Amino acid sequence: MAAAAAPRSRAWLFVCLLATLLAGLASRHSTSVLPVWLGKYPGDALWALAVFWGYAFCRPATPTLRLASAALATAWAVEFLQLYHPAWLDTVRATVPGRLALGSTFHAPDLAAYVVGVAAGGLLDRFFVARSRSS
Repeated sequence: MAAAAAPRSRAWLFVCLLATLLAGLASRHSTSVLPVWLGKYPGDALWALAVFWGYAFCRPATPTLRLASAALATAWAVEFLQLYHPAWLDTVRATVPGRLALGSTFHAPDLAAYVVGVAAGGLLDRFFVARSRSS
């Protein structure tokens, strides 16, 4: 039986989460340094990456693939939830936090942006976690 993996540093994960949230918010400003043709996809990818870091923060010893699977499932579920418009949920979405967390309109290409964000998280996690465990 393989030994349990050493948990990730919660301090490091908090920094990753905070940096990702700030980058995501900055990507939505009209003064963004990102090319206009990328549209809102960088923000979508960063949102999914933030979900990945959030799960890793909550469960620091969880394998990367499991974190990535949970983050992608969450991001896709939230996107598909945008097809559902009961009055109470639209009221939540009308707030800034609600709109940032839940979005408002289903857009199928966003699903690909979430894959990119979660994949980036998985690669960064594997790279940094592997390095920190080997040292």
